[in-house]
Amino acid sequence: MRQQELYLLLGTNLGDRAANIKEALRRLRAVFGEPVRQSPVIETEACGFVAPPFLNTVAVFYSAIEPLEILHECKCIERAMGRTDAPEYAPDGSRIYHNRIIDIDILSYGDVELSTPALTIPHPQVKTRTFVTELLGML
Repeated sequence: MRQQELYLLLGTNLGDRAANIKEALRRLRAVFGEPVRQSPVIETEACGFVAPPFLNTVAVFYSAIEPLEILHECKCIERAMGRTDAPEYAPDGSRIYHNRIIDIDILSYGDVELSTPALTIPHPQVKTRTFVTELLGML
């Protein structure tokens, strides 16, 4: 695969949120190198559930790693930082959201379009979440 821009959304609403973002970025650098761009870190309300506010940022990397390997690396970082929850779904098929120490979502990856049970690129909620659009506009 050729090098492409990889947009990752990081979010946290548990513990020392600023330290969680910093640590996740440190771990992402170990996998993908230095980000070519990063949005400011902003505080946002939880989407889809009542919870403490999140800190969020978008980081852009160049990568040639296959999409499912990127997902694997992101999930490994989440688990290494203490995330234990697995996705849950309501009877109507909607996602049930939880507090999280770190969440790393693949927003987009160059011109890749992918739809599998494990991963959809571009992320299906990129355009419906105002804070994501706001962060992308800050890059």
